[in-house]
Amino acid sequence: MTSIDPKTTSVGWIGTGVMGRSMCGHLMDAGYRMTLYTRTPSKAKSLVERGATVADSPREVAEASDVTFSIVGFPEDVEAVYLGESGAIKGSRPGSILVDMTTSRPSLAEHLAEQATRVGATAIDAPVSGGDLGARLAGGPRGDGGEERGEGRGEGRGGGRGGGGGAGGAHAAARG
Repeated sequence: MTSIDPKTTSVGWIGTGVMGRSMCGHLMDAGYRMTLYTRTPSKAKSLVERGATVADSPREVAEASDVTFSIVGFPEDVEAVYLGESGAIKGSRPGSILVDMTTSRPSLAEHLAEQATRVGATAIDAPVSGGDLGARLAGGPRGDGGEERGEGRGEGRGGGRGGGGGAGGAHAAARG
């Protein structure tokens, strides 16, 4: 994939809980077509009403998407949605991008990156914080005025590339 654009890029979303629903909605607001998977259909109702398509498994989300995002509860949930029998990696194709935003174990992120590479996909661990408020505000308050300068929304300090698979989780752990 050479560019990511709402007109040409299909996006998938796994996890529509406290943070995921708002984050997914922001991408839909930007014009991205969305295929999603959730264990609790009622949590995705507002997204479906806005045009999201519901898949029966994480695998189906990845099959329908160029870029698949996930934000689920715990490391065992990450394992299930990526590595399970109907996991997203099994639905990925060469060039697919998988972005897990769950705060998890760096070793699990490394393993996901290895497994994704085997099918020609790229897995990125990008753990987020900020809770429901941060997700709804697409960056959330930082308390130091940074939000007024665009920081905390990928436009200022606090973000950036930290290394290979597992680096995101290690960076999040170091931040505390």
